Amino acid sequence: MAGITLAEIAAKLGAELRGDGTVVIESIAGMDQAGEGQITFLSSSKYRKHLAQCMASAVMLKEGDLSFFEGNALVMKDPYLGYALIAQLLDTTPVAATDIAPSAFIADDAVLGEGVAIGHNAVIESGAQLGDNVQIGPGCFIGKNAVIGAGTKLWANVTIYHNVMLGEQCLVQSSTVIGADGFGYANDKGEWVKIPQLGSVRIGNRVEIGACTTIDRGALDDTIIEDNVILDNQMQIAHNVQIGYGTAMAGGTIVAGSTKIGKYCIIGGASVLNGHIEIADGVTITGMGMVMRSIEEKGMFSSGIPLQPNREWRKTAARVMKIDEMNKRLKTVEKKLEENS
Repeated sequence: MAGITLAEIAAKLGAELRGDGTVVIESIAGMDQAGEGQITFLSSSKYRKHLAQCMASAVMLKEGDLSFFEGNALVMKDPYLGYALIAQLLDTTPVAATDIAPSAFIADDAVLGEGVAIGHNAVIESGAQLGDNVQIGPGCFIGKNAVIGAGTKLWANVTIYHNVMLGEQCLVQSSTVIGADGFGYANDKGEWVKIPQLGSVRIGNRVEIGACTTIDRGALDDTIIEDNVILDNQMQIAHNVQIGYGTAMAGGTIVAGSTKIGKYCIIGGASVLNGHIEIADGVTITGMGMVMRSIEEKGMFSSGIPLQPNREWRKTAARVMKIDEMNKRLKTVEKKLEENS
């Protein structure tokens, strides 16, 4: 979209227009960079002092910040949400594929809906089903009997293994692998015996998955990701994991097998979740959280050690290594105090 008037934006966002509705907005920018033809937003009042110097053609802000800005404004309860919505209106991201490339391989019995686009060197195997308006980027692999719902978009080099089910309006970034074998082995006197992973992966609607993320298929039952889940880049979701509706997980997180994560959870980057545990609905785990046991109640949980100057960290580490010794000494002192009281 080349441009849109401020009045049109207000109507689409349900915002209150203050100023000239005929102004044309062509792009979005940060408050310190925005100029003519651009819109910006103020989501936190602590930055309102920058409004006086803002050169944007319009600003999205809250009612309480309106008096600090003399230019064109869109008044909203949540300007950050407004930023997300207008970014969608002005999105210039290209499609993952157009038409069906002559170099793509499509099995004779694969089923393609209306408006499907498949990029160069993509492979669509036997029995696969692609819904209407699916986009398959260059170099993707869609395995046997996989199902991809309408409007879903796969960027280049995504691999979808056999029997995987991916819902409607999903977005999968490049080099993600969905449906690879879970880490299942038995041990026979020191020799590893592979356990074929006979389950699959079922992903709901409106799920977004970042680049280079791996979601393993189940051992017997399926790995399940419910609707409206967002997963960041470079994550490992092991076999038989279940992730509930509306949960968001940041990059580098690792979830071990058979863990169940509830609805509307937020899990910070580089967190590690042990296997065979359950996380209640509405739990927040801050970055670098190490979760070894189930969390049964909603709340915020942390375990990562904040950064310290190296000299202080060395002292902290040395003290941590002596905790057991200190605990024994403390118990001895407490016992003596009880005997003398």
